[in-house]
Amino acid sequence: MNPSTPFIVKVTRRLEQPPERVFDAWLDSDSVRKWFAPELGPMTRVQIEARAGGKYSIMQNRAGIDVDHVGEYLEVDRPRRLVFTWALPQYSDDVSNVIIEIEKDGKGSRLTLTHEMDPKWAGFARQTEMGWTHLLEGISKAA
Repeated sequence: MNPSTPFIVKVTRRLEQPPERVFDAWLDSDSVRKWFAPELGPMTRVQIEARAGGKYSIMQNRAGIDVDHVGEYLEVDRPRRLVFTWALPQYSDDVSNVIIEIEKDGKGSRLTLTHEMDPKWAGFARQTEMGWTHLLEGISKAA
């Protein structure tokens, strides 16, 4: 990815839970198992090193195929901001960046997710937006 010209998909959602609970839902392996699209298949591995420089691996069995979502945490600023790389190595060598920003909104919170990726993926903008929207719906129920 050329960092000066990323293609950006942005999703914003209001959640009933306070920022601390929403933030923690991203970094707790038991929570991730609950909200990370469980209808697509069972989680076979969720490993999270919740610190800047720490790595994560979220492996899910989808119709007999293990799909591994991997990356590194670049910034962990509880409960406001989480930045991490995002990759699916079995499908592409590309690595993109995901930025999670959480603000207090009344008794709940407002989460803005920004996914910065190589412009060659621009044709997948709608699918990417729908995928993240679906995952944020899961967080709203699990956080």
